Amino acid sequence: MRQELTEKCGVFGAFTAKRYAHRMTYYGLWALQHRGQEASGIATVTEHGIERQAGEGLVPHVYHEAELAELKSGMAIGHNRYATSGGVDHLQPIVYEDAGFAFAHNGNLPSTLKLLDFLSSKGLACDEMNDSELMAEAIAFYRRQGKSLVDSIESAWPLFTGAFSCVAMDNESVVGFRDACGIRPLSLGMLEDGFAIASETCAFDAVGAAFLRDIKPGEMAWISRAGLKSRQVVSSRMALDIFEFVYFSRPDSMLYGRRVNEVRRAYGRQLAREFPIKADLVLPVPDSAIPAALGYSEESGVRFDHGFIKNRYIHRTFIRPTQEMRERDVRTKLNPVPEVVMGKSVIVIDDSIVRGTTTAKIVDMLLGAGAKNVHVLVSSPPVRYPDFYGINTPNQDELIAARLTVDEIRRHIGADSLGYLSFDGMIRATGLPRTKLNSSCFDGIYAIDIGERAKTVAAVAT
Repeated sequence: MRQELTEKCGVFGAFTAKRYAHRMTYYGLWALQHRGQEASGIATVTEHGIERQAGEGLVPHVYHEAELAELKSGMAIGHNRYATSGGVDHLQPIVYEDAGFAFAHNGNLPSTLKLLDFLSSKGLACDEMNDSELMAEAIAFYRRQGKSLVDSIESAWPLFTGAFSCVAMDNESVVGFRDACGIRPLSLGMLEDGFAIASETCAFDAVGAAFLRDIKPGEMAWISRAGLKSRQVVSSRMALDIFEFVYFSRPDSMLYGRRVNEVRRAYGRQLAREFPIKADLVLPVPDSAIPAALGYSEESGVRFDHGFIKNRYIHRTFIRPTQEMRERDVRTKLNPVPEVVMGKSVIVIDDSIVRGTTTAKIVDMLLGAGAKNVHVLVSSPPVRYPDFYGINTPNQDELIAARLTVDEIRRHIGADSLGYLSFDGMIRATGLPRTKLNSSCFDGIYAIDIGERAKTVAAVAT
């Protein structure tokens, strides 16, 4: 569940005529806060070059009004991230003053061998760099050869093996580009006086932009004084990560013409058809499971209610760096309402189960509050395989569904019954062909070659 999974980051970029791109990026990142809550950064083109503000913490904690008011620029890119290794040493956007550009990355490269070999052959030291920094270093190499930013990105592109939805910027243009499968979302929005690029369309609503279109898989789009231009850099095969629908994206975002909220309601309705349970009420684990719980209630006729009060003034618990802190934060963040559940047979809807420890605590809290029976239903199939495209999944041996049967998991979490949405039911409810979705966490089929990581993945019997 969400306490154990985290999206690596979100990106935003703006090109405007009225010199408020920095402030617009601030609000865009605020709308994308759910994609990364440990650090944030904004790079802005000023008369002194590209300046960056970045720090650990939530968006409103990193930036201050006095700083926002001072910067007057029509170009900016920004990045939110969760806690990875390296702390403040690896904040984004990455800025290369000598090469004159900034870069921010959402996704993950499971293999960096091509990048390492290339940079090593050019005599560039890169031992301490993460995948995003290696990508930026390769682009910087071509920039130093005198190429434009767009041409530098295209030249470095064959070295990028994995998932990437990126924004970049020099003193003339703001660029957005995606890997050949479009694993992570990236969209274009139109402003009254320019354009915006964002990981999710909900960010456009926050800045008054109109959704224009998705940046296509394998496409690069750039904005300059000449307007919006684009180039299909590599042939593509759409394979959007289905976990964007299951959990990561905000419910008001649009993904390939589908409102995330409506897809999640459809998951709940399908779950009700697959698991018709007689119970007194259905409860969501807030917030991402609320649409699925509503859909289950609509289809089954079981009364919907809010059985948990959520403390909205603390960070998401999945970002805590240790399991002990994550488990402590479950009780800090969620509290059952005894009057709602006492003496009742309840169905709890959640979006996924990863390790299972947090689900067990939720079941225990409900039983402790007086629930007669607790049935757990999950609006996605069992997570049996690790992700290598930008989701912070644990090693496969820590995934409970890779080790235990459904009934063994039920006993582990202490529920009266446990049901997962079927794989076919999830695909059908998503409303997109299976061939256009990456579902590697569920089926172990990786849309993009994971290189040397493949030897760490074991097949799981279903």
